[in-house]
Amino acid sequence: MAADKVVGEAVGTDAGASAGTPAGQHTVASLAEERIDFRFKGLPPNAEGLTVGELAAERRNLFTGGFTTPVLALSAERLEHNLRLMESYSERHGLAFAPHGKTSMAPQLFARQEEHGAWGITLANPHQTRVARAFGVRRIFVANEIVDPAGLAYIAAELAADPSFRFICYVDSVRGVQLMHSALAAAGATRPVDVVVELGAGEGARTGVRTEAECTEVALAVSAADTLRLVGVAGYEGEVPDASLESVEAWLRRLVALAVEFDKSGFFSGLDEIVVSAGGSAWFDAVATVFAEIPELSAPVLKLLRSGAYVSHDDGHYRHLTPFNRVPQEGALQPAFRLWAQVMSRPTPSQAFANAGKRDAAYDLDLPFAQVVRSEDGSVRPAEGVTVTGLSDQHTWLRTESEGALSVGDWVGMGLSHPCTSFDKWQLIPVVEADGTVVEFIRTYF
Repeated sequence: MAADKVVGEAVGTDAGASAGTPAGQHTVASLAEERIDFRFKGLPPNAEGLTVGELAAERRNLFTGGFTTPVLALSAERLEHNLRLMESYSERHGLAFAPHGKTSMAPQLFARQEEHGAWGITLANPHQTRVARAFGVRRIFVANEIVDPAGLAYIAAELAADPSFRFICYVDSVRGVQLMHSALAAAGATRPVDVVVELGAGEGARTGVRTEAECTEVALAVSAADTLRLVGVAGYEGEVPDASLESVEAWLRRLVALAVEFDKSGFFSGLDEIVVSAGGSAWFDAVATVFAEIPELSAPVLKLLRSGAYVSHDDGHYRHLTPFNRVPQEGALQPAFRLWAQVMSRPTPSQAFANAGKRDAAYDLDLPFAQVVRSEDGSVRPAEGVTVTGLSDQHTWLRTESEGALSVGDWVGMGLSHPCTSFDKWQLIPVVEADGTVVEFIRTYF
């Protein structure tokens, strides 16, 4: 499904350079050469001065190998399971896949997603595009309109320097098209920037053109700008008001109908491929259903799914919303994150405090979930009777139902909700096998 994939192994392996990486730029393998120091919280103080690759090669245990708390860990087995599941799901439903990289901002995960069939990577802005390009990603879909002249000049330069680079972004207003054209012309753009008209999901949604008539006005503006090329339509179904499967599918059919109408009107004349794109992490089953109904158009259709949170999944928001709850016969994603914190205060029989806080854990959608307790002797038990009631900057507030539920010094393993605000709090994340062995480290760039 994915041609021209970027190939690269995770830090701690003998990976070579990513395929297609321009000379002089970074490679996934080069991340192993970074030195461990004070910048990376949770890592063993006695690993100071080692390279990331050297520390990974030691295969230390997360609990006995000198790691400090709090520390965020990714399950090696669950991470691989999630990558394989979405690869097979996309293939089964005839979808191309450009997972949203803003979830992790981790070039190693971008490479692994591409190895597992991804067409390319979705991003949100020029900075994130720079990160992906620095590590050789050759297909990028930006799910926003870009009107920043400096960002557009950068994109124009990348397109000029690399004939194999494919870049697509949203447009959602005539004014935006005019600003893009002006900036690209001033930058001396030599290749037109491919754009898709974004259809908004309705009143109260974020960006996107609200009506089909306005979409046509935007498409006409693109047609008049020689610095831009209209290649399709797109949107985000996750903001359909009063979301239900029926209302989401109805909006997706509007998106498909817009593509059909644009094609009839000649907006896609001369294209080798027409792009129709949607798909967050909550409704990709609806996308699969409706995109299967896309009729034959004047060129082959790239049915581009963009779900990103799947890579780690979670124990809250997406665990409740994942489409696999509706279609369990297709499989199930597995929460791959666990935040480990240590009980450092037990002031009353019903109260305890652990040493992780808002600096360490996502809390915008749900508080962390206490799952297991690891005692000093290495035994692990379910965190029965232990509830997270709040977060301060550096404290987890815990309520306990019995005095024996927790002791000072215990490690508490917590599940998290919302991967997009979990990755961004950690620059280097240990990947841990089921027995606690740390086998690699994921580097993030936010």
